[in-house]
Amino acid sequence: MLVRLRAWITNESRRINDRRLIPISGTLVSARQRGNTRTVSRFAWAFLAYMLGVILWGAYVRASGSGAGCGNHWPLCNGEVIPTLPEKAMLIEFIHRVTSGLALISVLALVYLTVRATVRRAWARTTAVLSAVLTLNEAFLGALLVLLQRVGNDQSATRAVLLSFHLANTLLLIGSIALTALWLTDPPARGELSVREAARFVIGLLAAILIEVCGALAALGDTLFPAASLRSALASDFSATSHFQLRLRLLHPAMAIVGATYVIWLCATLVRTRAGCVHKLGIALILLAVGQVSLGALNVLLLAPVWLQIMHLLVADLFWVLLVLVSDQAARTRREPLTSAI
Repeated sequence: MLVRLRAWITNESRRINDRRLIPISGTLVSARQRGNTRTVSRFAWAFLAYMLGVILWGAYVRASGSGAGCGNHWPLCNGEVIPTLPEKAMLIEFIHRVTSGLALISVLALVYLTVRATVRRAWARTTAVLSAVLTLNEAFLGALLVLLQRVGNDQSATRAVLLSFHLANTLLLIGSIALTALWLTDPPARGELSVREAARFVIGLLAAILIEVCGALAALGDTLFPAASLRSALASDFSATSHFQLRLRLLHPAMAIVGATYVIWLCATLVRTRAGCVHKLGIALILLAVGQVSLGALNVLLLAPVWLQIMHLLVADLFWVLLVLVSDQAARTRREPLTSAI
């Protein structure tokens, strides 16, 4: 009897100790995991900044007319891995291809690091994989533009369509990278998302994509058909005999004003109901919307100089990234500030 009692006490003691050790072990694992996710999150933010640089350089390739600098060869440049004695246009296009190739390597690294730092079914894993898929599609669309010779001075509708898909893909790409960086340290919990709030911001996101696509077409029209004066530019916009890309330029400012007004209204509502970092992001988004409309007006008045086109695109991309982050936070039912450093 005593032997059985002793054995029972020993077994119960082991069970109690095991229960005590499990939370301690779990705490140590989660602490290591949090450290890993923070490190990978920093890498994702750095990669996002790098991608913005790649995008801006790609805009410079288009604005400078250097898209055909490597001929109709892809991924080689005029049939060479590294061009010898490159001219200015060739060098500009070659740098864009090298930086794009490094972006592909970086996004694969992001997927690998995210998978290692997170658990199964983590939100960040989904957006990291999506980022890789969109990067591959980005390369595919860029290759099509080159191989079909829809670069340089090409004025075809095919170029306009491919360019529109290319830009929409770019926005989805940087948006997915931004969400990966955020969700590595501040993932939404199950049942935390409000469908109603999400729907309101999805409309804003779709409007932003349409506005930027129209802006890309307007910028292409400025590159292909440079105006000598503001009067001649406005006359060509309203002329029935003008090229379709010139007539499309009118859509961009009209959609920009409507879309910016809608986003400002959304953010004003968010600013009144939220506090902390989300409150500040909402204010920043409102300021960016106003600044972007002002830059657009200045771009028209100065006849779209290249430096202003690049600045206009940079603010547009920053506006998009902030809109994605604010949309994520607005769709959450809880009222807590962002825990991830942005």
